[in-house]
Amino acid sequence: MLRRSKQREAILDFLRKTSSHPTAYHIYEAVRKEIPNISLGTVYRNLRLLRDEAEILELDLAGSLSRFDGDTRSHYHFRCEQCGRVFDVNEPVDLERNERVAKKTGFRVSHHILEFRGLCRDCQTSMA
Repeated sequence: MLRRSKQREAILDFLRKTSSHPTAYHIYEAVRKEIPNISLGTVYRNLRLLRDEAEILELDLAGSLSRFDGDTRSHYHFRCEQCGRVFDVNEPVDLERNERVAKKTGFRVSHHILEFRGLCRDCQTSMA
């Protein structure tokens, strides 16, 4: 259990109130409005702690900039290949996939991460 801190609470509160899946720098810029003397290093350190305690998710697929999610329930994401925004996908998570992979490989599967990629509606419209 993490010790409570003003900085950590502000970061967690911000992440739970947004659906934009922000980067660490975006979180830093937002939290700095509430806590002007917070450092970027403090934000990174607290994001790691919150991730390690399963209070938030870190989305870091395919070597792209990590983005953070305050919704820790199992769910899928869509990443736009043009603008880089990340969206939640309202689609049931296929938990049977874990069992199929475990049975085929002999691995103990705790969860899987699936990210869809393509163009979001805004980027499709801008290309038309």
